[in-house]
Amino acid sequence: MSSDQKPSRKRLMLLGVGGLTLAALLVANGLHARTLHAQSVSAWTQAAAIPHVSVFQPQHNAAGDTLRLPAHLEAWSTAPIHARVSGYLKDWKVDIGSQVKAGQVLAEIDSPDLDQQLAQAHARLVQEQANAHLAATTATRWQNLLASHSVSRQEADEKTSNAAAAKANVQAAAADVARLSALQSYKTLRAPFAGTITARNTDIGQLIKADTDSDPELFNIADTHQLRLYVPVPQNYAAVIHPGLEAELSVPEHPGMHFKARLIGDSTAIDRRSGTLLAQFVADNPNGELLPGDYAEATLPIPADTHGVSIPASALIFRAQGTQVAMLDGHNHVHLQSIHIGLDLGDRLVIDQGLNAADRVVDNPPDALREGDPVQLAAAGGAHAPKA
Repeated sequence: MSSDQKPSRKRLMLLGVGGLTLAALLVANGLHARTLHAQSVSAWTQAAAIPHVSVFQPQHNAAGDTLRLPAHLEAWSTAPIHARVSGYLKDWKVDIGSQVKAGQVLAEIDSPDLDQQLAQAHARLVQEQANAHLAATTATRWQNLLASHSVSRQEADEKTSNAAAAKANVQAAAADVARLSALQSYKTLRAPFAGTITARNTDIGQLIKADTDSDPELFNIADTHQLRLYVPVPQNYAAVIHPGLEAELSVPEHPGMHFKARLIGDSTAIDRRSGTLLAQFVADNPNGELLPGDYAEATLPIPADTHGVSIPASALIFRAQGTQVAMLDGHNHVHLQSIHIGLDLGDRLVIDQGLNAADRVVDNPPDALREGDPVQLAAAGGAHAPKA
């Protein structure tokens, strides 16, 4: 081997060692970077796994509250007008929406059959009166004959009985005339009280059948100067109903308007089917703004209660253990607390067992929240700010 070949091999060995060292450094640097990245991802994952929650403190219901319930309105008095005599409608005087007074004529019925029955009853009465007069005269004569012993007492008593029977027949015929005369008055339909005609289900010439439930009423009249407000109150709130209670009501056709109603009574019993107590209020309606049959929303005042605390309904957790809320301890760990709802006001609840005003309660708790889980508090006013 020549002297110029030895330096060349040595340079190659140095270059190989340097390349291996550089490769090792690159591999070590990559492994270190991957380790740092994995640690960073692990730390971020652990931090993200801790939920951010907003908390609030329950408040005493010291100022009272209101309860909104569905209700419906009915006329103070309402009456369907049916016919008491059969015939044909001769004429009608009022239509729907008409204001009528008590005793005002609504319609007239032409009833020729009833007219003939009344005429026949009058004729029978005259006949019975004639028979009674003859029987009375005969009985008097036979009594005179009995005094002279010209007839037997048996025959005289028979004539007296015949006279009494004839008199009774006169009374029966007179009663029949009075009955048919009373029916004659029903040929004219009259308003039983002052009010508004809300329905007319007949017209001129229509066949009228008396005392039948299959046909609709001829007219319907309603007294709407006052309306009855019926409010089904759930059993939990039955204690809210007391004498002198005033309610506020609103109807969909008058948005923004509120009307007053005062309690006049309740059913004093819970309906088994609905679990409600039916309360009856009266609302003045001088301008006719409220309509019978209206759906309404009634607002009832609830007296102040210092025994329970108020929380938003969004804080509730419904699980197999029952109704619960998530509370935080001093180290921001979750404790699932069972509670009892004393009053459900829709978006807010009055809790009478399980909470006090010093507790910290989680609003909108995540579904995956469990007992003992650590949490982070959301910044006040941020995306997780409490709604209470």
